[in-house]
Amino acid sequence: MLCFRVKTAAPPAAAPARLQALFCALLIAAGLCLTGSSALAQARPQQSAKPDPEALLLEVYKDLGANRLREAQAKADALVEAYPTFRLGQLIRGDLLQLHTRPISTLGAVANAPEDKLKNLRAEAKARLKWLREKPDRNLVPRHVLQLRDDQKQVLVVDARRSRLYVYENQRGRMKFVTDYYISQGKLGINKLKEGDQRTPVGVYYITQRVPGNKLPDFYGTGALPINYPNEWDKLNGRSGSGIWLHGVPSDSYSRPPLSSDGCVVLTNTDLNELYQSVEAGKTPVVIADHVEFVTRGKLESERNLANRLVAEWRRDVESRDPAKVMANYSRQYKSERGENLQALATKYQKILKGVKSLSMQISDATFFLYPGRDDLIVSTFTQETTINKIRSSARKRQYWAREGSQWKIVSENNL
Repeated sequence: MLCFRVKTAAPPAAAPARLQALFCALLIAAGLCLTGSSALAQARPQQSAKPDPEALLLEVYKDLGANRLREAQAKADALVEAYPTFRLGQLIRGDLLQLHTRPISTLGAVANAPEDKLKNLRAEAKARLKWLREKPDRNLVPRHVLQLRDDQKQVLVVDARRSRLYVYENQRGRMKFVTDYYISQGKLGINKLKEGDQRTPVGVYYITQRVPGNKLPDFYGTGALPINYPNEWDKLNGRSGSGIWLHGVPSDSYSRPPLSSDGCVVLTNTDLNELYQSVEAGKTPVVIADHVEFVTRGKLESERNLANRLVAEWRRDVESRDPAKVMANYSRQYKSERGENLQALATKYQKILKGVKSLSMQISDATFFLYPGRDDLIVSTFTQETTINKIRSSARKRQYWAREGSQWKIVSENNL
């Protein structure tokens, strides 16, 4: 931890120019070309009696922008008292203490401090400040989540570019913003391809289990939420590796720099504890994207209708019992996770439909996602109840629909 030993007895008043210099240094660190404090958004709602660290940071920034050193100092003191392992808070407090005696023109003006640690803390300051500036309108929704099934209480959406995880509640088919958390990701960013590449995967995943902290080394913090990487699409595209979790931080830390994990999504222990209580193993989706686009509910409804229509038309063609109509839904590049190609699938449908006198199908519990990084790929998952000649069967199916020119085709399909 970076420690500061600055004499504070009877400090002289800092000149307004000094405060503005530090305030500008913070904004420059975040890549924000702003003046004054009015450009900073409100912090996320406080979830407990303990002060929210980002809310306190926001107040420190505002006081700096308004040339209020004593108020900023008091809030920085309160921040490190409540969160003594919050190293970014310690760094900013140290800068404020030094402002009493000399100008500060850079974030982290600490003599002889390790440059790599300062670089990491500046990166965290940048990520947190950019979030305050770029918070999405709560009336908008993440474009990737088209539809959840009724028993999915919430969805987690990770925006790697913003170093943020958003939590949305499923309220009778409508997503409602609940909260969001600062997160860290892989040291080398996103788009995981293989074991050990220190990247965080991009895709649609599910929480597979909840692992309490007492069963883990201290490195993982107060708990872990593994996800099902690699999923079917990852495997189909040759992506490998395992052990991707959402987890906490060691007990001697409050948070980690934005790029610092071996591929996992890392939260503070406080935030991980909140998340741990609400997620459901096997049900809670986790969407990880490079950049999350937030859209109006009207636009989302339009894309949701498209996804529902694709599956409905596929069901209609299966009920027609015409193999040619069924196969018209599939891409020439079709391949299942098991390696089945289009010709093998056509042969299978011909066998299934041969001699069938009646066939009906019901689709239920459907979920639809626009796959991260792909405007031309929809993943649909649903329960398929089929009755063939009075023999009933049920299966959970997942289809990947890709846009090919003006048409949408199934490029992969698997029973779960």
